[in-house]
Amino acid sequence: MKKNLWFLALVFLAVAAVPVCAEVPDAAEQLQQRFIEVARKVGPAVVSISVESTERAAVQRQRFGGAPPPEFDEDLFERFFRDFYGEMPDREFKQKGLGTGVIIDPEGYILTNEHVVHGADKVTVTLPDGREFKGEIKGADPRSDLAVIKIEAKSLPVAELGDSDQLKTGQWAIAVGNPFGWAVGGSEPTLTVGVVSALHRSLRLGGEMRDYSDLMQTDAAINPGNSGGPLLNLSGQVIGINTAIFSTTGGYQGIGFAIPVNVAKRIVGDLIHGKKVLYGWLGISVQDVTEDLKTHFNLPSREGVIVARVMENSPGQRGGLKDGDVILSLDGQPVKNVRELLKKVAGIPVGRKVPVVVVRDGKQTQLSVEIGERPSEAEGAQTRGEEMWRGLAVSEMNQKVIISQVEPDSAADQAGLRAGEPLFEINRRPVRSVEEFEEVTRNVKGDALVKTSRGYFVLREALSQK
Repeated sequence: MKKNLWFLALVFLAVAAVPVCAEVPDAAEQLQQRFIEVARKVGPAVVSISVESTERAAVQRQRFGGAPPPEFDEDLFERFFRDFYGEMPDREFKQKGLGTGVIIDPEGYILTNEHVVHGADKVTVTLPDGREFKGEIKGADPRSDLAVIKIEAKSLPVAELGDSDQLKTGQWAIAVGNPFGWAVGGSEPTLTVGVVSALHRSLRLGGEMRDYSDLMQTDAAINPGNSGGPLLNLSGQVIGINTAIFSTTGGYQGIGFAIPVNVAKRIVGDLIHGKKVLYGWLGISVQDVTEDLKTHFNLPSREGVIVARVMENSPGQRGGLKDGDVILSLDGQPVKNVRELLKKVAGIPVGRKVPVVVVRDGKQTQLSVEIGERPSEAEGAQTRGEEMWRGLAVSEMNQKVIISQVEPDSAADQAGLRAGEPLFEINRRPVRSVEEFEEVTRNVKGDALVKTSRGYFVLREALSQK
């Protein structure tokens, strides 16, 4: 009897386990089928882009008889050469590059990275079926690193643009493109799979010309040649444009970045029509609220951004913004941090007036500011003079006081000050020269509020040098 009971129990357990085991391959099979469907659906809309550009370099003149003696006059030689032979023409060098693009309109409009086509003399687009077309750059925007190419073709397959604002970390991410196209050959795109590793990432590439401050990070394999290709969700919708990798070797190391597709959706119309893409601008320097600054400004929370500096004749100044204001909301939307403010301002049409709520001297005030057009500017400086206080050295440059040195483990270092940035105020008193710096710091006691081009910093007295 006992043997029969044991046998029946084993049979029951075996039968009960069958559905559980069967569910696993079913789920895996369904996910695999999704990937296959995405490749089938979007693959025909992903193209290979090859570009040719011309660079010119001066030709080095060869001298007979070896190197000239040290006292030889180089200018004299140049004049002699020009008198007898004329100017030597610069030599032209042809450079080639490869990237990826995604068709967004059946009439032949293709979205890609601006850096893929930057400086191109010739653009060739190859469709997955092997057909080649001459590409025309209709519009390019270095700041967003996006561009639109047009080819003369009709009824092309199109990729659907999704909504990157709804993304969450951990979602599936599928990269489609043409990595290492010059080596592997073939016109059909490849597919790699990963997840959305992180959102709102910043990448320091391209200097001030490009804005890589709100990127999506993914571990889907992205390699050279993938630039400009789509990053997709499981529905086959484009959620980003692959743009860069972080690598110590130049190849895939699990960290790739994509521009959110909603950035492209906002400007793609201007790019198609060859219009200049305009970005909103307030003309202010801002910073996040740290715990120290929250206490110093007597704020209820760390939400909001502090106005560190208002530029002269800027939209912010004309709208009444002042140094030290804490911006709580813009255009009726709350502002939690600097990233949110910059994103909101950039997306507001130039010339539109928006309400701005700020805290000033402990009281809420509403202003009306007209959004201006973001300019491109650069400043230079030359140094003179030097003084020390609480671990920082200052110099005068072009009638400004510049932090020239920050000593390790000093109050200035602990506060986060950096060499090379302008210093404007100490405890709300302006610092416009080394003399004023000496005068202000001579009588400072306790913690000090220092204002630089990046905003406000609290220098602790306990960390100051003896």
